[in-house]
Amino acid sequence: MKTILITGATSGIGKALTLLCAQKNYKVIACGRNQDALEALAKYDNISTLKFDIANQQQVADALQNVHPDIAVLNAGVCEYVDIDCFEVALFKRVFDVNFMGVVNCTASLIKASSPPQQIVIVDSLARLLPFTRSQAYGASKAALHYFSKSMQVDLAPKNILIQSASPGFVETPLTDKNDFEMPMKISVNEAADALLVGIEQRHSSIYFPKKLSFILRFLNLFPAWAKFKISSKMKNTQDTE
Repeated sequence: MKTILITGATSGIGKALTLLCAQKNYKVIACGRNQDALEALAKYDNISTLKFDIANQQQVADALQNVHPDIAVLNAGVCEYVDIDCFEVALFKRVFDVNFMGVVNCTASLIKASSPPQQIVIVDSLARLLPFTRSQAYGASKAALHYFSKSMQVDLAPKNILIQSASPGFVETPLTDKNDFEMPMKISVNEAADALLVGIEQRHSSIYFPKKLSFILRFLNLFPAWAKFKISSKMKNTQDTE
């Protein structure tokens, strides 16, 4: 029975993946900050829990020092949108502390272990592919994550540690429930968890879902900068008039 550690396991994709893996006879270590949600998960077979804040380096080191998963899915994240007329530097720090430094904190502890994971899955976002309106903090943090994962993949390959990047699009979660704009091709958390686990088990270097949206955004990402600017500006104008 393989052990899989999942951060952000108390809601959204992380929770759906936690339950799916437990059903498929993985030994799951569900990580999060919400004690009540962790206690609810612990009632399921094959699930144990760890409570810590990934943005707190010492908490991460203490929590993971005696944990030796076969697979680690670094999924926890937050999203805050930028108000360009009230530009807040602290917002960027909050988002990067969780989305980027949280993953760095976890990765540091995992790869220093005497028995590091065979696979580390880093969840970024398809939002990194285009300059979407109000997404300066979220998109930048996810773009940084993607670069981090691909660079770590190069350096950890000689140690036989596979680094995988996962780039979801719109998924029906508590995070996206807050969005006040149209989310095309949105999928359920169960569909997202299924796609993510397939990619993990098949050891794909890059995991994308949903397929149709990922194909469109990856294609648009090949366009020159001026074209991507026009596309994103049109999307902004559409949102502004809704």
